[in-house]
Amino acid sequence: MSTAATTRRSDDATVRRALREGDVQAIADLHRRVYGPEYGRNEDFVASVRRGVEEARRGGWPQRSGAVWLVERCGRLVGSLALTDEGGGVGRVRWFVLEADVRGHGLGRSLVAELLDEARCSGMRRLVLETFSALTAAARIYRDAGFELRWSRERDDWGPPVTYQGYELELL
Repeated sequence: MSTAATTRRSDDATVRRALREGDVQAIADLHRRVYGPEYGRNEDFVASVRRGVEEARRGGWPQRSGAVWLVERCGRLVGSLALTDEGGGVGRVRWFVLEADVRGHGLGRSLVAELLDEARCSGMRRLVLETFSALTAAARIYRDAGFELRWSRERDDWGPPVTYQGYELELL
């Protein structure tokens, strides 16, 4: 379950574990700032992120189930990661993004480790996630955590064609 705790991180970044007013749009905007210029993702992609976050929030996320990690620096959202409860012991890893200036310091790996702990403590037995192949650093974090690639397919509705991928992890 999410808490309102804020944890201090290196490089003056903090991690907040609760949603505030405006965070739904801030998460969508973060995806626009990172995935637009770096990977060519279009406004349909950003709208899909926003819809997903809104839908999860209407379902009680993260207050009732799941968790959120929002990385801030100087009052600006620079990273996010979420865990949603899909029911039946399945959790979904979602909205994992870090701006370039907070990458490469172990923050992403640390956030994923916290997510795995949260999932286990919540009684989840399996985690699923969807990503695209160009996100090689994230894929390395996922594989190092034990996730296995289950499927791949081409997708071109969110910008230039990419290989969309699904990973799964059985929690013990």
